Amino acid sequence: MTRARIVESRWSRFGREVAVLGLVALASAPAAAEKIRDNLFTLEEAYNQEPGVIQHIQVLQIEPRSRRWSYSFTEEWPVPTDRHQLSLTLPLQGSPEAGGTGLGDLLVNYRLQLLGLGGEGRVALAPRLSLLLPTGSPARGSGRGALGVQLNLPLSLDLGRYFTLHANAGLTVVPAASSPSGRARATALDSTAGLGLVFLPLAWLNLLVEVAHLSTQAIRDDGGRAREHALLIQPGARFALNLRPGGLQIVPGIAAPITVTAEGTRAPILAYLSLEHRLW
Repeated sequence: MTRARIVESRWSRFGREVAVLGLVALASAPAAAEKIRDNLFTLEEAYNQEPGVIQHIQVLQIEPRSRRWSYSFTEEWPVPTDRHQLSLTLPLQGSPEAGGTGLGDLLVNYRLQLLGLGGEGRVALAPRLSLLLPTGSPARGSGRGALGVQLNLPLSLDLGRYFTLHANAGLTVVPAASSPSGRARATALDSTAGLGLVFLPLAWLNLLVEVAHLSTQAIRDDGGRAREHALLIQPGARFALNLRPGGLQIVPGIAAPITVTAEGTRAPILAYLSLEHRLW
């Protein structure tokens, strides 16, 4: 099969999956009247959790051809209001080349709601500071082998009834990052910049696209550093199921990420699931 036909077939399957999600969401519309606003797949929105409400987020990405996969679980808590938020991100990944499944570097996150407290106003800003714990493996490509810090600046802008724009700028610093063999260590600097546009034809149904530039530094065994760049283009869809007013909200989603690097193009499939409910 030619590359053009492969791409065409993949987008055709993606279109069918989005249509099925839309039909399921339509059938659930009477129970899903609340507006979705905090469920991007890769980038961040600038909305902290409401007081007493916690969120559990799962993201699974699979590359059928290479059999690579990655999974992350994030838990978000208000402390105790939406001015401050703590969260924990646990990543897993696997591939035949890495010899199986491995744990990635654990993230412990703190976010401060500077603008948009309580959902007020059209602009929201919530800087995040994270500590990277070296639970991953440099040999497997799932970790840096040292403590690091990450800063991300998410900005969200309400453009009216039908559109919301999200912008991110992030920097990760690992002062003693390890090479895959562990023979060399050096400071690694990674950066992220991205935009996400969300279309809300209905309060419970969103169509979205995320575009991001990812820049990472790999540490070589001779102590040198190699800069790698990637462009992510990710269209997707999500919908909300509210089991009862003020109760559990379930937000499934699906996306077709395309990542372009110097080595070529990767086109995995991404599945998303968020569970949000009141704890107190």
